[in-house]
Amino acid sequence: MTTEPLFREDAYLREATATVIAAGPDGIVFDRTVFYAASGGQPGDTGQIRRADGSTLAVADTVKGADGAILHRLADGAALPAIGETVTAAIDWDRRHRLMRMHTALHLLCALIPGAAVTGGAIGDGKGRLDFDLPEAPAKEALTAGLAALIAADHPVTTEWISEAALDANPGLVRTLSVKPPRGAGRVRLVRIGAGDPPVDLQPCGGTHVRSTGEIGRIAIAKVENKGRQNRRIALVLEG
Repeated sequence: MTTEPLFREDAYLREATATVIAAGPDGIVFDRTVFYAASGGQPGDTGQIRRADGSTLAVADTVKGADGAILHRLADGAALPAIGETVTAAIDWDRRHRLMRMHTALHLLCALIPGAAVTGGAIGDGKGRLDFDLPEAPAKEALTAGLAALIAADHPVTTEWISEAALDANPGLVRTLSVKPPRGAGRVRLVRIGAGDPPVDLQPCGGTHVRSTGEIGRIAIAKVENKGRQNRRIALVLEG
């Protein structure tokens, strides 16, 4: 029971018609969806399901199910649509766009700290963080200036696919120790920032991103913290 992830090819789709193929206490499964399922540190989308009779159902969270299914979770006690019913699934776009801006900004943060493994991270609505395997904390002022420059340069953000064998031959593409690229389909999705060679950043990622770094807007480094002998946590916040 597989859901076609429309967001993977176009993160700017805000809604789409879909057919219910399963519905139960764990959530609703559609044949296709614009709702991103929580993974890789990025939260699942929220939004609403609009039915043909004019009624709506609120989606409180979106998570991965078995065998490629995406589960749209409703509030407790909500009436489930019937299997075979056609609806319109619409995400909370403003929230999603903030998540996209932050996710792309965290990729830029990776680019500013080359060679350091990412040991953890989280993306929230208007905020995010990454933990790096570093002996010393980087200077907050230098990171702030570096992020501002990369955002102002308005680098393009694109996606591409490589084979799992190609990824195995280039293990340096994987920056995260806590989250591994999804495998098993024979190919892996890469997010590329920048048109040059080498790019600003290039690493496996299944999340949603803005089209160019200029779209991130104003962002600030909230904290640079020591979280252990080799763990440096850097937290970002959107400023608008």
